[in-house]
Amino acid sequence: MIAKISGGKDTAGLIRYLFDTKKAKDHTDPHLVASWDGFAPDPGRADDFDATRKLLVADLDLHVKQARRLGHAPEKHTWHCSIRAAETDRHLSDEEWADIAHRVVAATGIAPEGDPDGCRWVAVRHAPDHIHIAATKVRADLRTARHWNDYLTADYELAAIEKEYGLFQVVRGDRTAAKRPTRAEQEKARRVGHDTTARERLRATVRTAVAAASTIEEFVDLLSHIDGVLVEVVHFPSGDVRGYKVAVADDAQGPIWYSGSKLAPDLSLPKIQERLASMGQPTGQSGGRRPNPWHQATAAAERIPHHFDQPDDQASQGHLAAFGEALDALPLVTPQTVRHQLREAATAFERATRSRIRADHHHARALRGAVRAMLREPAPKDGAALAMFLDAAILVVIAAARWHQLRHHDQQVAAAHQTLVHLQAAYDQAAAVPLAALAQRRPPQQTVDRHIYHLHQAVPDHAEQVVEDPAFGALTAVLAEAEAAGHDPQQLLQQAADQRALDDADSLARVLTWRIQRLSARSAPSPRARAAQARSTAAQHTGASAPMTAVAPVPQQPTQARPRSR
Repeated sequence: MIAKISGGKDTAGLIRYLFDTKKAKDHTDPHLVASWDGFAPDPGRADDFDATRKLLVADLDLHVKQARRLGHAPEKHTWHCSIRAAETDRHLSDEEWADIAHRVVAATGIAPEGDPDGCRWVAVRHAPDHIHIAATKVRADLRTARHWNDYLTADYELAAIEKEYGLFQVVRGDRTAAKRPTRAEQEKARRVGHDTTARERLRATVRTAVAAASTIEEFVDLLSHIDGVLVEVVHFPSGDVRGYKVAVADDAQGPIWYSGSKLAPDLSLPKIQERLASMGQPTGQSGGRRPNPWHQATAAAERIPHHFDQPDDQASQGHLAAFGEALDALPLVTPQTVRHQLREAATAFERATRSRIRADHHHARALRGAVRAMLREPAPKDGAALAMFLDAAILVVIAAARWHQLRHHDQQVAAAHQTLVHLQAAYDQAAAVPLAALAQRRPPQQTVDRHIYHLHQAVPDHAEQVVEDPAFGALTAVLAEAEAAGHDPQQLLQQAADQRALDDADSLARVLTWRIQRLSARSAPSPRARAAQARSTAAQHTGASAPMTAVAPVPQQPTQARPRSR
């Protein structure tokens, strides 16, 4: 159910509208379903409509006129609340609508339950799916009603009503969403041929700049070099930086400036400074092979669902914000073919990055640092690195939706589900070519059989599902290449499976393919290290403490494996 609340100063005009059936064609059979005392005159059921309507207006205005004589009646003395059921809801009876009206006026302070001095009000039903509550805001004791935050209190009461009546439960927010564009902004955008308003375009631009910057100076510099965007730093009289504001440069009527906090709560200068400060100073690589930032970002993203299982909600909120920054930055370094879907995913997930929980940004340094390194190093042209990251990103969003759902963050859950649609589309497009290329490198059947045996040993609960997966050929290819580079395939499979639960994955073979490709990019361990790793793995899974050989002998025709043709 949705409530809309407004005020006015014309009781007669409001009642005239509610009972009108000539101008408002959707008004059918207008009549009262409830009133302040249950005996209010009902113009919809009276023989003399005009006389009864005037009598109802006079009764509603009684206390208003009395307060006006004393000089303290409010100028806007009417309170109007419309309540509409969802299209999928059943048609409620007049008695049910009456109960809903009583609960709403009580919850909002118009007529508190058990208060004989509550305001006068009526509930009018003139269509099957909604009612209107019309009230005057002067109580019987001639004080003005205390109805602050009436929209929120009505919304809370309607949420309880939806559950009790078995109605569609509306997705409700927690007042942390970015400010919506005004109607004037939307009309202006349409006049100049834009699908989105200036506020929305600037919000997306600023979020991308935050994701790419490492310092406030770099953030401002990035904004100043974006075509069509004006940026200005605001200073205190002392010369210290107070904030910043941005505007669209090509506005024919002159630039309209927006401060960061007007774009979104988390884009104010103090919030941006807090996020950038949490990154710390970048650390240089001292010798050795430079790590792949795409692999680092994927590894950091894969750890996020584990953090969601921990009791520290502030740390989880920090990881959500950092992951949102990664999605904001991704279109800057990805092929044109997937940029639209990635921008849509970033826009949708923006709502899922904010809640009433304060974010502790210090817990997400690894992902933020890797993302900024990604921006300085283009993704490999074969598309495997992008597909690898998107595969991990999909499972992060699934886990984020579950985390929000447990905390009853309804709007954030809806935003995460919307994000999944766009991420899945981007992944399907990005992964098609690299998966096909890997499948063409499928090893001989004897090698495939050996890897099937390894699967049964490493992931016995999922082995058959993986073998039946269309991406199994790509998995056998990366396993064969890892084995040729000196890695133990079974240990790689075990390590890949242990990194994160596989239950949320749509394609287990694809998940394992990208994880093993990333893990095998590292140098193969020495025989001594492999032996130690084997002993550790065996102890974890069997509880045994006796030494074991590093690699178990593999039969040529394993009983678990069945030769398959592809």
